[in-house]
Amino acid sequence: MGGISIWQLLIILAIVVLLFGTKRLKGIGGDLGDAIKGFKKAVDSTEDKPTPTVEKTEATGQTFDAKAEHVEDPSAKK
Repeated sequence: MGGISIWQLLIILAIVVLLFGTKRLKGIGGDLGDAIKGFKKAVDSTEDKPTPTVEKTEATGQTFDAKAEHVEDPSAKK
């Protein structure tokens, strides 16, 4: 079972140009190119950055005791 021939691609291209127009297709192509360039730049910039180091701090040994209580809002009376 064959694929898409060159004639079928040309017919699809002609229909797309008729629907959207050449100026709109040029704008879409430019926007798509800018998006791909921005994505590549973002991927490259994250690979170049070193991973942040985690500094350990000494534990103070303090503990905090707390008790959770439900307090009703006085302005929310029925």
